[in-house]
Amino acid sequence: MNNFTTIGRILFAIPFGLFGINHLFLYDWYVGNFTSFLPIGPFSVVTTGIIMILVSISIITKKYITLSTQVLAVMLLIFIAAIHIPHLINGEDTTMVTITLLKDISLIGGSLMISGMCSKEDNPNTTTKN
Repeated sequence: MNNFTTIGRILFAIPFGLFGINHLFLYDWYVGNFTSFLPIGPFSVVTTGIIMILVSISIITKKYITLSTQVLAVMLLIFIAAIHIPHLINGEDTTMVTITLLKDISLIGGSLMISGMCSKEDNPNTTTKN
């Protein structure tokens, strides 16, 4: 079972590293498509790219994994509030926006699940009640 959770954790992390790299190399595309709803605009593209790369590395290496997965969950929640919901309100391609909204909700769930599973490993002296 431990092998499955290791594989799942790594498979969960890899796309975030790639998304982060995309934010840096496809900067102009992200600025043109997403920053109109964000108060700090283009700076947010680079910031989220770097955060995604760091979170991916953290999840793969299991260093600071509880913190990084919680940061990822908050960042995805911000994406929902700052990008997906405004696109839905404006009526822009509602089918695709709804799909990405639901995808981000499930990624929040996965991120929090990894956080919960690994928090016991981060703090071996604590016990959790389930």
